[in-house]
This record gives sequence, C-alpha cells and structure tokens, in this order.
Amino acid sequence: MTHRITLLDGGMGRELKRMGAPFRQPEWSALALLEAPEYVVRAHEVFARAGAEVLTTNSYAVVPFHLGAERFRTEGLRLADLAGRLARQAAGPGVRVAGSLPPVFGSYRPDLFDPTQVQNILQVLIAGLSPHVDQWQAETLSSIAEARAVRAALADDPRPLWVSFTLEDETVDTVAPRLRSGETVAEAARALHELQAAAMLFNCSQPEVMGAAIDVARDTLRELGSTMRLGVYANAFPPQPKTATANAGLDETRADLTPEGYLAFAKDWVERGASIIGGCCGIGPEHIAALRKALS
Repeated sequence: MTHRITLLDGGMGRELKRMGAPFRQPEWSALALLEAPEYVVRAHEVFARAGAEVLTTNSYAVVPFHLGAERFRTEGLRLADLAGRLARQAAGPGVRVAGSLPPVFGSYRPDLFDPTQVQNILQVLIAGLSPHVDQWQAETLSSIAEARAVRAALADDPRPLWVSFTLEDETVDTVAPRLRSGETVAEAARALHELQAAAMLFNCSQPEVMGAAIDVARDTLRELGSTMRLGVYANAFPPQPKTATANAGLDETRADLTPEGYLAFAKDWVERGASIIGGCCGIGPEHIAALRKALS
C-alpha cells in the first residue's frame, strides 16, 4: 500500500467567506454559485496555485438541506453543472476535478438518512457534475448506508470513486474509531472493499482522531488483500458533538492548527499509510502550500 502523495485542496466554504464572497446559512457555499460564481473560480485557483492536485467541486451544499426543496427542484441541476464547470475552468494541466457528492440529508446526521429519497437527490448531482469531473468524491459520509447509496447512484460509471467518512471526535478512540453512525472503521473498510471504491478517506473531524482510523483501515484492507488507497483531510473545528448539524452556525476554528501544526499531523498520517492528504473546513491555501513543500 505504497503510493506517491496526492494533494487535495482545502475547505471551500471558509475560503469563500475569507475572500468576501456571499456566504450565509442555510445556503453555505452554494450561495456563491447563486450570486457570485467568480469567487468560486478564484477559490479553486488559489488552492491550485498552493499545490492541490485535485480540486473538489463546490457542490457540497447543492442539496435540499441547504437550498430548500423547491429551489433544489428548480435550480439543483443547473447549480451542479455550474459547480463542475467552474472547477474544470480553474483546473490547470495535471490537476484533476473530483465531483463532490455530500451527505444529502445533512452533515453528521446519519439518523436523517432517507432511502426513499436519496437516489432522487444524488441523480441530480451526478447528472450535473458528470460532464466535468475526472473522479467522484463522496465526502463527509456518516454511515455505510450513505456510501452504498452513492455506489448505487453511480451504477456502472467507470471513473474512480473515493469515499470519505466523518468520525466521532468528541473523544479519541485509539482502539475502535467509529463513524458518526456508530459503525466501526473496520466495518466501513470492508464495505468499501465490497463496493470497489478506489480510496477510503476520513474528513471533517478533528486531526487527533484520524491516525487511529488510518491504522484500523490499513490493517483491515491488508487482511482483505485490497490495494485501496487511504487519505485524510481533517477540519480545524473543535470536536463536534452528536447533536451538531451543518446549519447550526459557524464554528470557530482552532488557533493551534497553523500550517506547521497541521503539517505535523499530516506527516503522521503519511507514516501510517495515507497517500491522499488535504484539508476540510478551516484548512486554507497556506496549509496546502505547506503540505506541498514538505510532502511532494
């Protein structure tokens, strides 16, 4: 399980807010698509200049949870297509575009998962993004059911699927790290092997919980004879409680997660077997630049 390091981008929403783009709840990062898409291109370009080799489309909030059901019905396909086109516009030579497929019923809320509606929403995102992306990135998933839904929605699409889970991070469990659903990382690794994912990642949780998750995923995949890649893109938030929701407000970011502080965690993840590294909420271009300098 040795691969060269692939660098992802950082947190799009916080970068848009820092740039002065339109940004508020509940639309979150989708508001820039609606009102000022030029900011989205600029944010992608900043991350690409910092060294990101994969740009993730700004489609995370293009779901009814953020837009509302009626606006998603009328605008969802157009906004997904726009998110894909803007990322492709910003991607230079050698930079890939990953189509972001979020948890469509809200971050950190596996209890809201609705199997009767999930395919209707995912199909809109996939149809809009598909002409523009090199791979798929299902991210911030809280349960195995969400991952299975993405695989079903993509059907026989031949492009690589990277699946990234968010972890319980109120406490650091170095023995049995868990998804926010309570399912273990080992169970999730076995499920992704079955689903033929190309990579298993962990994101949108504090850096302290990521190392143990990499260890468990690495050992489980080895037992299965899998060559699946592993990756991490943590956030800069304090630990998120089980009651946290994506539209509850803007979390403060941690002062200790400077580029140097984040790099120290990233080096540990690489030592443990991760070969895909980036950042989530609150991790900016300066962090990616530090990763590029140290890990490339």
